Amino acid sequence: MKKLSIIIALFIVLITISCNSNSNIVVVYTSVDQIFSEPILKGFEKETGITVKAVYDTEETKSTGVLNRLIAEKDNPQCDVFWSGDPVRTIVLKNKSITSSYQSAVADDIAMVFKDPEHNWTGFSARARVLIYNKDLLEEADVPKSILDLIKEQYRGNVAIANPLFGTTTFHISALFIAIGDEKAKQFLTDLKNNEVIIATSNGDVKKRVVQGEVSCGLTDTDDAYEAIKEGANIGIVFLDQQGIGSLIMPNTVNLIKNSRHSKNGKKLIDYLLSKETEAKLAKSCAQMPLHKGVEIPKDIPSLDNIIPMKIDYEKTSQKLEKIQNYLKEWVKN
Repeated sequence: MKKLSIIIALFIVLITISCNSNSNIVVVYTSVDQIFSEPILKGFEKETGITVKAVYDTEETKSTGVLNRLIAEKDNPQCDVFWSGDPVRTIVLKNKSITSSYQSAVADDIAMVFKDPEHNWTGFSARARVLIYNKDLLEEADVPKSILDLIKEQYRGNVAIANPLFGTTTFHISALFIAIGDEKAKQFLTDLKNNEVIIATSNGDVKKRVVQGEVSCGLTDTDDAYEAIKEGANIGIVFLDQQGIGSLIMPNTVNLIKNSRHSKNGKKLIDYLLSKETEAKLAKSCAQMPLHKGVEIPKDIPSLDNIIPMKIDYEKTSQKLEKIQNYLKEWVKN
């Protein structure tokens, strides 16, 4: 009997140790470039003592890899927090009942347009879709001012976009469908294809092709654009459609996964990501624009106050993204 009691006691100790060793972690999946997201997550580890186990997307399958993994794991979630580079995929998860509501007090002063009304996601640190152009190949007067200019004959074979099946390009195309309607958007994409647009593997690939002069201009995100300038590239940046539909603004979003194993630590990570300090770090490292007021940022980082944004409904854009997937697959293939 005494021997049995000892065995039971040892078993309880082992279970306790096992539980404790697993309790001080948080698992995060992210579609944000590892070069920018990893230092933030390391900072959280250092500040809190909580171990972060991170899963990063690849550049080529941006946003879709971890998204599909989260969907596949719905009934047995392995992730606590999803940090997305845009709201659209997060809304897809919400609509599939994969996210959990969490209202962070840290984000009280972030505008409601960047939050889910039911608190299933919260936005922070925005990027914008921009056109970059090679100054050695295009004079400023000849640079496109609207996305719709890209179908003009003068840009034939000289425009690059990332594969629209992945990442922020999908978001951009979906938003365009919402902004100008299905018929006009499909005609634009047909005309763009007929104008011999170059389909690059990623936004980073678009940046490389423009910098190297393979094409004169291309669509990418502000983080890639400012990274090119930081590297010394002779490129210019244009916020398109400032006299029309506006430029697409893309906040990062963060959300808690439903039935996650470390939700308490997950909430701590969410609070950390939504802080002014994190926004200041992302502004410095990758030119992201803070959504909090009063965040100190480098002088060359644009302010959202000076950009005319595309007026879109993130929920409708998310729904449109799913509806046009088969159309986009055919567009890329043909």
